[in-house]
Amino acid sequence: MSLPKRFPERDDVAAARAVAERLDVGQEAQERRRLAGRVMARRGHGKLVFLDLVDRSGRIQLLCETTRTGPIDVDLGDIVGATGRPAKTRRGEPSLAVDELELLAKIRRSLPDTFHGLRDTELRYRQRYLDLLTNEETRAGFLVRTRMVSAIRRYLDARGFVEVETPVLQPRYGGAFSEPFVTHSNELDQDVYLRIATELYLKRLIVGGLERVYEIGKDFRNESVSFKHHPEFTMIEWYEAYADYEDTMARIEELVATVAQEVLGRTRVTFRGHEVDLAPPWRRVTFVETLEAHGLWRREGLREALAERGVDTSQDADWPQLVDHAFSRFVEPSLVEPTIVYDYPVELSPFARMKEEGSGIVERFEYFVGGMELGNAFSELNDSDEQAARFAMQADQAGGEPGDPDYVEALAYGMPPTGGLGLGIDRLAMVLTGKDTIREVVLFPSVRSTS
Repeated sequence: MSLPKRFPERDDVAAARAVAERLDVGQEAQERRRLAGRVMARRGHGKLVFLDLVDRSGRIQLLCETTRTGPIDVDLGDIVGATGRPAKTRRGEPSLAVDELELLAKIRRSLPDTFHGLRDTELRYRQRYLDLLTNEETRAGFLVRTRMVSAIRRYLDARGFVEVETPVLQPRYGGAFSEPFVTHSNELDQDVYLRIATELYLKRLIVGGLERVYEIGKDFRNESVSFKHHPEFTMIEWYEAYADYEDTMARIEELVATVAQEVLGRTRVTFRGHEVDLAPPWRRVTFVETLEAHGLWRREGLREALAERGVDTSQDADWPQLVDHAFSRFVEPSLVEPTIVYDYPVELSPFARMKEEGSGIVERFEYFVGGMELGNAFSELNDSDEQAARFAMQADQAGGEPGDPDYVEALAYGMPPTGGLGLGIDRLAMVLTGKDTIREVVLFPSVRSTS
């Protein structure tokens, strides 16, 4: 059977449905519309057949009188084109009164339950296309994510930021404490790494005079999977010359609230069982204060204090790992309302600028919603000698080579005072869609092979 290669001059289902909704009961519009999509329900037989047609924009009933259309030879899941007039049935259902129905693609394998939708979680992740076909909530959630990313771009573009692209394959990985994915370049005959962050390349562009830059792209970390961690994830990082972490605090508050209002029409959301308001101002508290509130701020005896609370610290080699463990275990889950935690120990922040000489505290903040970190930000360290020393400190803690010498050389040419920030796109999408796990906002999440 030869099927059409195209169906031109197609309208969205939502546009035709809007016309039908304005009609009186039993009325049929004069204008003709051409719709195309998938048949997701069929009712009736004989001379009057009702089909539910679904496209990306929505669902509409097709009213097919065989005296007008001829025999209706379509199956559930077929893709069809329909030409007709918007109408409202006697029962008040917005419809398209079909004059012509054309088969565009034939289904060869039966769809899952189209009434209840696909419910098997593992199958939904492995065959996301079926999830999208059968679950309107899934489609709606991913469209929210798409609009969210567009709104972020509009916000930054309107404020003079330039979107750029930096290498995904890097000769040295940096910008975070994480295990990279390693591959090999045959041409260069050397190992290269999937990036764990875009930070060091974006700051090179600040040195180069671009002043306000951002990148939305994939990062990769060869680590464990959890409700908020995925080995391949999407981040936005931005860097702004002549700004510091306080400027960046104000900007992230404004951006998140603006995006929520634009995408959802409100700033209040329900996430992980909590109703929270993303509108500024957000709560602000220092890193030390958060641990003091839990009786865990100490330079000595922290391992023993955690052990008393039943925490396994066998994988924590030193104080920075212990204090980070204490924070993530006891503080982070309590940060439900939007909260900025700022002023971190230098041992946890190798790229942040010192708050005061000799204080041991750097101008860094992280921000949290619903007990989950959304991102991280600094007043960026812009002294090349200090950066080289921080890289050496990082190497002593973690082992291996001391950082990125080319980045240190770039700083030696002078980088203006700069505020920088990273925001997890997947995590913000979780907040705006109310999803409890990152795999619900990633179209094709990682799953174990079945072979």
